[in-house]
Amino acid sequence: MNKKIIVAICGASGSIYGIRLLKALLNKPVNIYLIISNAGYKVLEHETGYKGESFSSFLKERGIIFHEKTCLNIYDQDDFFAPPASGSFRHDGMVIAPCSMKTLAAIASGMADNLIHRAADVSLKEKRPLIMLPRETPLGIIHLKNMYMAAKAGATIMPPSPSFYCNPKTISDLVDTVIARVLDHLKIEHDLIREWG
Repeated sequence: MNKKIIVAICGASGSIYGIRLLKALLNKPVNIYLIISNAGYKVLEHETGYKGESFSSFLKERGIIFHEKTCLNIYDQDDFFAPPASGSFRHDGMVIAPCSMKTLAAIASGMADNLIHRAADVSLKEKRPLIMLPRETPLGIIHLKNMYMAAKAGATIMPPSPSFYCNPKTISDLVDTVIARVLDHLKIEHDLIREWG
């Protein structure tokens, strides 16, 4: 059976991470459950030139190839009838890329007031992988406490800190070093960067 992965894109800067993760996943036989927050759409417009068209069409226009056995399901942030809202929906991991400080705070405090927060809350209570790419700098004490609480509850906190030991030449190369670590944690094979050693 295809792996089921939830991907969420929030309103933090760094929507390139979410897009690159989708590119890597859509190229494989994976069922993707995509949730984009309202603020996430606004950041996508600003950072990527997204104009409100079908998101699948937007991805294809960017040269992203869909595997013949992949399935992309897109949900509104207020759709609490979507599969990721329920603990009975078994999946292989959830990634929030990028993760805003608002989303981090909601998850750390258990305030599930939209589908992203609810899906994350469900992932934690059901002991399923939750990977968060928090995008903020510098980090205040409240941010750090929220990261601690989320990590204590079972989340993997993965600040998108690119690696330089692979001698990246482009921004895409830098982004790939982050997404490669995400895929490693999801146990999904990739060729974005070579394994060290």
